Amino acid sequence: MILPTKRISEGRSLIGIGSDVLSLLEDPKTVSRLWDEFQQMSKMKTASLHVTYDWFVLALDLLYMLNAVSFHMGLVKRIET
Repeated sequence: MILPTKRISEGRSLIGIGSDVLSLLEDPKTVSRLWDEFQQMSKMKTASLHVTYDWFVLALDLLYMLNAVSFHMGLVKRIET
């Protein structure tokens, strides 16, 4: 689920989805805007891969736990080290 396996492709794993989310966070965004941009990017990437909103939120949770993003005043922000 978190990492790719035989049954879960890289694009469907939480770490794979998280990397796509991080690539969209050049500036702070709301979760809904981030979701919309993620869906557009996913459609351009591959038509066969469908990521649901709950997988998207789990990937955001993982990024938050890894201290890769922060959430403040309604905006998701990438944490630069």
